[in-house]
Amino acid sequence: MSHLDHDRLVFLALGETEADAGESTHLESCTHCRTEMDTLQHVAGLGAGAQGLHDLPDPPEHVWQGIVAEIRAAEALPALPAPRAERPTAERASGDRPSDAVGGVVSARSRRRGRWSRWAVTATTAVAAAAAGVVGTLVVLDATGSTPEPDPQRVVLASAPLKAYGTTPPDANGEARVFDNGRLHLHLTNLPDVPGYYEVWLINPRNMEMLSVGVLGDATDELLPLPPNVDLATYSVVDVSAEAYDNNTAHSGNSLLRGTLTG
Repeated sequence: MSHLDHDRLVFLALGETEADAGESTHLESCTHCRTEMDTLQHVAGLGAGAQGLHDLPDPPEHVWQGIVAEIRAAEALPALPAPRAERPTAERASGDRPSDAVGGVVSARSRRRGRWSRWAVTATTAVAAAAAGVVGTLVVLDATGSTPEPDPQRVVLASAPLKAYGTTPPDANGEARVFDNGRLHLHLTNLPDVPGYYEVWLINPRNMEMLSVGVLGDATDELLPLPPNVDLATYSVVDVSAEAYDNNTAHSGNSLLRGTLTG
């Protein structure tokens, strides 16, 4: 069975384009392509979930040294065997067509995949190493590996209970607290599973104008930086939405939790 082109799967996973009828049918029936698609979507989700980590302090120097070592190790991997030279035209005239599997002649598509495989090893290693760098930073911040709790000595400027909104199951709930250091702490429980990711917004209830605060990961507690100089008296509603990987930065219209800040 032929498979969907890897580059095409990347675009589909990122939401840059939509699968046509034939591609959708193939993804439903082909375990290989479906698994690759799921993996790519997972990586895209990790990228989206890491947007809130930009304020972390730099990881220790030894973490970066480990990243460089992993990348160089990947680059030092032996190259794939070069394709055998194609037989002269005269030898093929007898009707014996070249074959990737039998004749040993590698097609242009296979050669491209060979180069891609080598690149993919390096790129995958780099991504894994970079992830290790983030993990290393988190371990330095919290040796227990758990999500850091907000500093109890911080002053709470405003807070809001977050309740299920729309068709969200009623057991989903949470709490939002704004600290005096310009950060929003969210404690969330029983959020329903979504195919995309969760995003946090501040909403002006008078005109429904919305400001994105950041993307949530899988942790129960999240600490996100608020937009600079935001007026919480105006943008007083905290909203948690379900978003899709569709390259659309606007609110999806699918709100899961909402609450109004007071304080």
